[in-house]
Amino acid sequence: MSVPMPAALEQCRAEADRYRLLAEQSTDMISRQTPAPDWTYIDVSPAVERLLGYTPQEIIGKPARDLFHPDDADNLSSRAESVRYAKGMYTNVYRYRHKLGHYVWLETTSRTIRDEDGQPLEIICVSRDVTEREQALQSMRRLARVVEASSDMILFCSPDALQLTYLNESACQTLGARPENPGALHLPELFDESTAATELQAALSQAAREGSWEGALEMHLSTQQRNAEVREIIAHRNRRENMKVEYYSIIARDITVKRKAEEEVKRHQLEMAHLSRLLSVGEMATGLAHELNQPLAAILNYSRGAQRRLEEGCEDPVGTANKAIELISRQAKRAAEIIKRMRSFVRKTEYQRLRFPINDACVDVSKFLHQEAQDHNIRFEMDLDPSNPTLLADKIQIEQVLLNLMRNAIEAYRDCDDSDDCSNAPRPVILSTRRSGAELHITVTDRAKGITAEGLNKLFEPFYTSKATGLGMGLPISRTIIETHGGQLWAESDGHSGTCFHLRLPLKDT
Repeated sequence: MSVPMPAALEQCRAEADRYRLLAEQSTDMISRQTPAPDWTYIDVSPAVERLLGYTPQEIIGKPARDLFHPDDADNLSSRAESVRYAKGMYTNVYRYRHKLGHYVWLETTSRTIRDEDGQPLEIICVSRDVTEREQALQSMRRLARVVEASSDMILFCSPDALQLTYLNESACQTLGARPENPGALHLPELFDESTAATELQAALSQAAREGSWEGALEMHLSTQQRNAEVREIIAHRNRRENMKVEYYSIIARDITVKRKAEEEVKRHQLEMAHLSRLLSVGEMATGLAHELNQPLAAILNYSRGAQRRLEEGCEDPVGTANKAIELISRQAKRAAEIIKRMRSFVRKTEYQRLRFPINDACVDVSKFLHQEAQDHNIRFEMDLDPSNPTLLADKIQIEQVLLNLMRNAIEAYRDCDDSDDCSNAPRPVILSTRRSGAELHITVTDRAKGITAEGLNKLFEPFYTSKATGLGMGLPISRTIIETHGGQLWAESDGHSGTCFHLRLPLKDT
């Protein structure tokens, strides 16, 4: 005859069955383990097979410590960063060996069960597989290390207020900001007002619309000792909800070293250009001296003539003196103009962008070469654009290029002195200017013997020259000047009937 079970005991067993059912059905692994140091498994839920590959029978009696990754076995005792403690429970994240030999990441929350004297009896653990989460966190940490170590400036900002929310170390150093307080800065503050209102807003709009923007926006930094520019803006969207932009990441670059190198190159180019002008004037010294002697000789003749007439007692001494002074003044102005052109050409200047009519520059250079052309029986023929295009460039450097090309055209005739193809008639050097859309095309043409194909290939190489006394730097420097202005310089020749130098320059953004 069975004894009826007391109601209280029956209720306890029912609750125990429910808890066991919950433990057995839970996707988390629930286990009982002996106290440290071995934490031997006493009991474990069926989820152990899904997490670790062991059946409960295989793992019960196995020391849990044996399955820890060597680097994680002492997490609890050393209170590693992966361990948290709250209200009598420890939470530990660690690597644990699977039955197949590889490691999985587990997050275990444990509580120690103690007797009346406070001595540990066993440990109750709830463990779950967090491998995907930890791998994602590791990827983010690696990315964060890359971002922090990047020499590029990386900034995050909010889409509405454009308040900076993150600066990597490079950005902090360049901007002189503190990493713990990036919100003290707003993105537009890093640019001048005009750039912030136009180019920056356009770049942000494109990034929001198309996902990203690439280009070059120069930043206006508070310290003038550093230069930086934004290269890329990326819009990051909330893809789970409304696809709105959550934040922008801005990639910029400190270009201080680059800018200094560019300035050094520019300084070097200016020095070379100045040296080239000095050499050109040195080569023209005889002609310039002769050209200057003409007005000086005229002044001397007018002075002597007036003096003789006054000594002989001319009828109108005042009129004679006035006429002589007028003629002397005219010749003095001519001499002064020659000296002015020469001083303007040889003076050392910084790169100066200014607007000037190209036809006037061509005429000025031809005047500068007047005596040399006359000595070599050269006739300048001008075929200038009637609209007289205005060029935005360094006037002295452009005139230097024109002078080099025109002198080369003059010297191209030196081998024609005894040639049957060359007559005593004036030899032409044709200077042409033409506007073509947003470009200016200038040509300098001679009708001499031309340049061979081999010579054309070497024409712009430094120190290559066909002159007995030349250094071979005029054309290379000329090409450098034109390319610095965003243009092109090249030569064409059939090798027997002349040479044409072509010069192309932009008219709008030179």
